[in-house]
Amino acid sequence: MIVKLVEVSLSCLIIDDSADFVASAVRLFSQQGLDVVGVASSGAEALPLARALRPDVALVDVELGDEDGIELGRQLMSAASPTPVIFISLRDYGQLTELMTASGAIGFLRKEDLDVSAIADLLGVQGRDEAGTEPPHAS
Repeated sequence: MIVKLVEVSLSCLIIDDSADFVASAVRLFSQQGLDVVGVASSGAEALPLARALRPDVALVDVELGDEDGIELGRQLMSAASPTPVIFISLRDYGQLTELMTASGAIGFLRKEDLDVSAIADLLGVQGRDEAGTEPPHAS
């Protein structure tokens, strides 16, 4: 049985230096019901936004311009009010394994695989089907 998830109440902060990618992601997520509460293109913008907005998750580009996205992710996760981090990249995970192994992030998604279901899966969040009921659990 295929269950279409239509309701997942999540907020996210997108941290990426590509304005085109951010605009596309915001459009996609708004269609899928993910609340993008903020966007940042640098660590200097992201850290205060994360403190103020307290999103459910931060999507952090591994290659954040001249900055180290993985280090920024560590800072977000070790703050007084830690923000869960999912790293995103155009690269495959295999190319980044060594860098991300000890990062503490809850996961990694290729940018082309980003959608609310993939994010919810990494966060361990259950959606609801069209009738508003929880999907059946696999046993």
